[in-house]
Amino acid sequence: MSTTRRRSGPPAREASQRRTGRRLATMWLSIRVELVEGRGERYWPRPGRLFAAAETHSYAQLATAIDDAFARWDRSHLHQFELVDGTRIGSPDSELDDEGVLDAAKETLSRLQQSQQFIYVFDFGDDWTHLCTVVEVGIDPLHTLGQIPSAPIPFFGWGSIPDQYGRAWAEEDSDTTISVDPELRDLSPLRPGWGPSR
Repeated sequence: MSTTRRRSGPPAREASQRRTGRRLATMWLSIRVELVEGRGERYWPRPGRLFAAAETHSYAQLATAIDDAFARWDRSHLHQFELVDGTRIGSPDSELDDEGVLDAAKETLSRLQQSQQFIYVFDFGDDWTHLCTVVEVGIDPLHTLGQIPSAPIPFFGWGSIPDQYGRAWAEEDSDTTISVDPELRDLSPLRPGWGPSR
């Protein structure tokens, strides 16, 4: 009687890491983040970014990475994640009615699964709302990014990111109008075609 044993090999991720001679200590995720709406406007096509994040990273680290990638320069506003089961993760504030909000600095991404969706809102007044989707579980950060970052990091993106306060230029305020395009004549002649003698 032949006793042929069927050998069960290591999972695909483990096998590929063994082939390359390295072993990742944690699972890495690819998370797609799309800006859906903010400041009373809906965006279509939706600008977005892909992030690489480890399951050990916190929601606070992911919030910082999203805010960096979406050009949020004024960070004095509250933010919050909301999972499909209603779990809210953010910065608990004793002055607000935020009972039940889990601390984003303490909660990690470890429970996120393939295809799971959740919401990220920055600035509860302007309501910058993002749809987040786990598009891949088990990515190799060395292959995808060329490094193993200490925090979530964007590695692909598309679309124009609106200014946090809707400004089109540095000197804009409620009383100014758009000036006529100087067609590069206002620049120092640091490149061909720049400057007043153009």
